[in-house]
Amino acid sequence: MSQHTSTWVRDSGVTVTGPGDVYIGTQLQDSDKPTFRRIAEDQLRRLRYVLVAPPRMGEARAVLADTGTVILDGAPGIGRSAAARVLLHEHHRDSGVFHELLPGEEGELSLQDPALVGTGDQLLLDLSAADDRRWAAAQADLPALRKAVHERRAHLVVVMPTRGILDPDLQYCRVVLERPPEIGVLRRHLRLHGVPPEQYLRPDGTVTGFLTANRPMREIAEFADLVRRAREAGQPGDGFGQWCKAAWRARNDGRREAAALVTKLREAPQRALLIAVSMLHGAHADVVHRAAERLLSAHGPPSEGDSPLQHRDLAERLLEISATATPNGQVRFERLDFDSAVRAHFWDHMPDLRPHLGTWAASVVELNDPHVVHVVRDGLVERVAGEYLRTGRADGLGALVEHWSTGGTSRSRLEAAVHALTCGLADPVHARYFREQIYQWCANRSLKGEFAQVLVRVCADVLASSHPDQALVRLHHLARRERGTTRARQALCELVARSRRLHRVLLNRLAHSDFSPANLGIFLQASDPELLTQHTGTSHTLINEQGAQGSLTTCWHAVLAGLPPPQWQAEARRWLHWAAADTGPHGGLLLDLLVSAAQRCSEKRGKVFALLYACARDAERTGPGDAARAAETTGLLLRKISAAQSIAPATPPTTSPGGTRP
Repeated sequence: MSQHTSTWVRDSGVTVTGPGDVYIGTQLQDSDKPTFRRIAEDQLRRLRYVLVAPPRMGEARAVLADTGTVILDGAPGIGRSAAARVLLHEHHRDSGVFHELLPGEEGELSLQDPALVGTGDQLLLDLSAADDRRWAAAQADLPALRKAVHERRAHLVVVMPTRGILDPDLQYCRVVLERPPEIGVLRRHLRLHGVPPEQYLRPDGTVTGFLTANRPMREIAEFADLVRRAREAGQPGDGFGQWCKAAWRARNDGRREAAALVTKLREAPQRALLIAVSMLHGAHADVVHRAAERLLSAHGPPSEGDSPLQHRDLAERLLEISATATPNGQVRFERLDFDSAVRAHFWDHMPDLRPHLGTWAASVVELNDPHVVHVVRDGLVERVAGEYLRTGRADGLGALVEHWSTGGTSRSRLEAAVHALTCGLADPVHARYFREQIYQWCANRSLKGEFAQVLVRVCADVLASSHPDQALVRLHHLARRERGTTRARQALCELVARSRRLHRVLLNRLAHSDFSPANLGIFLQASDPELLTQHTGTSHTLINEQGAQGSLTTCWHAVLAGLPPPQWQAEARRWLHWAAADTGPHGGLLLDLLVSAAQRCSEKRGKVFALLYACARDAERTGPGDAARAAETTGLLLRKISAAQSIAPATPPTTSPGGTRP
C-alpha cells in the first residue's frame, strides 16, 4: 500500500565552497514539522494496527519472549517482514532503539561484534532475499549475536530465506508462519481506509476474482487503497461493487488507455498539460497551468502575437485530456489512477524527456504561489523519484538529487532533494544502493553548494531511524570534513546522546582515528560527562566500562598533547564541574581519566598537569554548585596529580569540611 511520507530539512550555517572539505550552507531554517524519526514510528504503529496476524504469530511471540530470538520462516508474500517489525515494536522500550542489521554494508559492524547490540534494542535481520552464501555466513555469526542479545536484554527477529536450511541447534527458535486469510487482510485495510463494514462485508465477484490469484500481501494492500480512492472519486450513488470494478480497471487497463490518449493528442501544448496533470495530480488548476507553461517553454519559445483571449481556456484543454477541475480548483483525471499510467507511458516511451522533467520539477517546487504547498511539492518529488526507481535508474535519481542541491538553490529545492533521497532509501529494491552512495558522498566526494546539509538531514532524520550505525559513520565523515559550521557535528552528537551503544561506538571510532583537529573537536563535544555518567536502564554507566575508559583516556591524551589549551580548557572545566557535582564514584573517575591522559604526555606532562590544575581553580569560581565541594574537587585533583608524579599518595588526608587548599 502506498503511503505518503514527508521529510523536512532544518539547520543552517556558513557557505564556502572548495575541494576536499564539506561546507554546509544557509538555505534551510528551523521548522516546526515532525522529523522523519517520528513519522517512521507512526508508520510502525500503523503497521501494527493493520497487520492481520498470520497463523502461528502467537507462537512467534512466545518464542521471542522466552529466548529473545525468533527465526521466521514461511512462503514469500505472506508478510513475514511486516510481522517481524510488529513483533519487535511490541518489545519497544525507552532504553533501546530499533535497528535493522545489514551485515557486509559499509558502516555496519560484524554480527559477531558485541558492540552491535545495545541494552533493550530491537534488532531485525531480514535475510528473506539472501542467497545460500549470505545465509550460511549469517548462521555462523548467530550464536555470538544471540549471546549479546541475551546479555543486554535485547530482542532479535530473523527472517530466513524461503526453503533455506537452518542449523539443528537453531531449530527451537524457528517458527513457520502461514498465509493469513486474504479476505481478512483486504477487509482490515478497507476498515483502516474508512470503508463502511456493511459495504465490504457483502460478497463481490471482482474481489473474489482478485483474491483467487494467491497474491502477496503488498498487492492486496495496494488494491484496498485503489478501492478507497475509487470511493472518494465515485458518484454519490456508487457502491462497493462499482468501487472494486474501478480499482480493477485502473490496475489492469490504465497503461493501454494512456497510450491511446497520447497517440490521439499530437500537439505539444496538449501533451505538456497531460504531463503536468499526471505529475501534479490533485494540485490547484493555477499550479497545473503554470507548470504546463514552464514545461512547454523549456522546449522552445512561447508563441508571440496571440492575445490570451484567443487561447482556449483551461477547462476546454483539460476536457481534451480526460481531466477536470473540482469546484475548489483541484485538477484530476476522470479515471482512477490514470495519472500513474500517463507518467509511466511518457517515461518509458519518451526517454529524451526524462532529463528535462527533473529540471522542470525543481522549477515547479520553487514557484511563488500560495497553492504550491508542501503536499504538492512532496507529491511531485515522489512521482519523479518513483519513475526513476520503477525503471531501475537509481543512479539517475542520485544525480538529480545532487544537481538539485548544488548551485543557487532555494530552501524548497533543498527540501525536495531531501525528500527524493528519502524515497530512494525507502525503496526496498534500491535502498542498498542509496546507502552506499550516501557513504561515498559523505566520505570521499568533494561536495558543492548545499549538498552537505542535505546529507546531514538525511543521515540524522532518515537513515538513523533504522540504520543508526550507518548514520553514525556517515555523519562522522561529514563532521570531520565540515568547515565554517558544526551542523554535522551537532547532528552526530545528538544521535549518540540517544543511545549508549552508539556513544560507545563513536568513542571507540575516535580513539582509533587520525586525531586531526576536527576529530578532536568532535570528541570534546561528544564527551559530555552528563551522558557518560547517566544510568539508562542498567546498573552501570558508560564511564564504568573499561573499553570506554580506554577510549576516553586515549582521546583526552590526543587533545592535551595536540590542541592549544584554549581549545580544550572549557571542556575540561565542564568535566571538573560535573566531578564536583557528582556525589557518587563518578567524580573521582572523571578526574582519574584526565590525570591518566595527562600522564601520557611525556615531556609535556608537567605543563599539562599545571594547566589542568589551573582549570580546576577556574572551575571553582565558575561552577554552578557548592563552592566547598568544588574546592574539595580541586584538592582531590591535586592529590591525584601528585600521585601520578610519585610526589604523594592519592588517598585524601583528613580535611576540614571546606576541603584542602594548596
